[in-house]
Amino acid sequence: MLLRRQAPLAPEEIVRLEDGAVVLLDQRRLPDERVELRLESSAEVAEAIRSMAIRGAPAIGIAAAYGLALAAERGEDVDVARAALAASRPTAVNLFHALDALAPDPTPAAARAYHEGEVDRCRRMAAHAAALFAPGTRALTHCNAGGLATGGVGSAVGAIVEAWERGLLERVLVDETRPLLQGARLTAWELERAGIPHAVIADSAAAHLMASGEVDLVVTGADRIAANGDAANKIGTYALAVLAAHHGIPLAVVAPTSTIDHATPTGSAIPIEERDPAEITARFPARNPAFDVTPAALIAAIVTEEGVHRAPYEESLP
Repeated sequence: MLLRRQAPLAPEEIVRLEDGAVVLLDQRRLPDERVELRLESSAEVAEAIRSMAIRGAPAIGIAAAYGLALAAERGEDVDVARAALAASRPTAVNLFHALDALAPDPTPAAARAYHEGEVDRCRRMAAHAAALFAPGTRALTHCNAGGLATGGVGSAVGAIVEAWERGLLERVLVDETRPLLQGARLTAWELERAGIPHAVIADSAAAHLMASGEVDLVVTGADRIAANGDAANKIGTYALAVLAAHHGIPLAVVAPTSTIDHATPTGSAIPIEERDPAEITARFPARNPAFDVTPAALIAAIVTEEGVHRAPYEESLP
């Protein structure tokens, strides 16, 4: 089926600061409704991040930057605002990177400059990552690493779009990504808008499709990359990496340098967020870790805006 391409979301459609409020596209309502949230305090921004109205490591950082600028503009206690924003989600290191970047100058201009920097990083890493795609590549991706997750053109999905535009991509398999379906709701929506052939699959179908020879490359984003290259991403990524290694399929991680945490030596030191069990079931006891850590040994390449990096990552990561 030939998909009709639509214009990509502009960065300011994803999140922006205007007229005394942070305004963002509520990702909980997609793809069925496009609804904007208007947040008039840093506490409301922190709650929007916690409740995943905005999600994806770089986009979380951008929202936090705008939230801190809003706090300063409104005369809030900036230190209290920073602490609340920092506590909203613990795994994505971009959140802390953004807050540190804004600390010396928590102004709207500085926050917008931070956002523009992330947009530029997205464009550059997507161009580098497209080099990993051979003609006719059939890719598989997990969760959502598109414009919605980055405030720009995307990390892993940005690479997919770039590969498609270069004529290197045949189609994409999209893990639904339990329990909140970021793949089925968000990535599929972004690929549809980009006019890229794709199919949503149950997470548990990935092994079968790999064994059937239907996957050439697995490409994901990341929420925090340790100094040794271990990468935290949405729960289920580690399982995909093990499956890919078994079937001889390369797995690439695409993420900006703001996702690299050189202060965290290995993935075992990355804090893993445990979310409300009710996201899985309200009837039975449940565990709901939001992320897992893929060991560096299972990652064929980590791509940042600085280029394609290979093991040993302690030496190659910028």
